[in-house]
Amino acid sequence: MKRRKENRELEVLIEDCKRGNSKAQMEIYSQYFQAMYNIALRIINHEAEAEDVMQESFLKAFQKIDSFRGEVTFGAWLKKIVINKSLDAIKNRKAMISLETASDLPEDQASETYLKYSDLSIEHVKEAIMKLPEGYRVVLSLYLIEGYDHDEISQILDITNSTSRTQYHRARKLLAKKINELKAVS
Repeated sequence: MKRRKENRELEVLIEDCKRGNSKAQMEIYSQYFQAMYNIALRIINHEAEAEDVMQESFLKAFQKIDSFRGEVTFGAWLKKIVINKSLDAIKNRKAMISLETASDLPEDQASETYLKYSDLSIEHVKEAIMKLPEGYRVVLSLYLIEGYDHDEISQILDITNSTSRTQYHRARKLLAKKINELKAVS
């Protein structure tokens, strides 16, 4: 019953946004900004740039809110905008590793080590993810954190399904290595 009420309240807010109601826009912004910022930050790995992307994403969402048809949840619709804007930001700064070049990186024997999950902290994982090359971090974040499958990732990034799988596999190995390095230091 509570969920239905929340859904109805969101529907009303969206309709108010379609009519240009800035108070409704602010309400939606306050409900979603933290989650959308976290998505942008995981992909971009730069706080100020993630804030900019989040702001641009909300602006675009409110400009295009008439195109929201309710076929997916509003959060999923907004999340797709944030992901696309984040990927655009990476492309614009031309710092993304070419996926073909990244697939030529040498395999590292140290990355074969297994993690001891019992003493693994969230902070170690977050820090290690942020140290991954952008190409790896994007695929890993889209797959593990955002829940996209390899077919969806391949469409979002305009790569093949096998490239997505390879990037994910190598990102996991490199992540394990970086976590183990961080654990050794602490």
